Amino acid sequence: MKVVVSRSGGFAGIRTTWEVQVDEQPDRSTWAEMLSGLPWDEVSETAPQPDRYVYRIRCAPHEVVLGEQQVHGPWQELIDRVRGVNEGH
Repeated sequence: MKVVVSRSGGFAGIRTTWEVQVDEQPDRSTWAEMLSGLPWDEVSETAPQPDRYVYRIRCAPHEVVLGEQQVHGPWQELIDRVRGVNEGH
């Protein structure tokens, strides 16, 4: 299972992408539990805001697009965790 987080927008408009292969992680059961507990179907669409980030999170069969203002709680935890794996933390 692969998780892909893309961040675009912001002041510079640069797109950054992080991904993790959950099956290759030593704590894959913790990852699976986190992913299954996310409110995938409860995300409401919001209009993009100038100079703010937009996050696209994909983990088949799920995909959500979150405005920066929507990134909190479990979504923030997931994004931080995916970034941490990619940045070696």
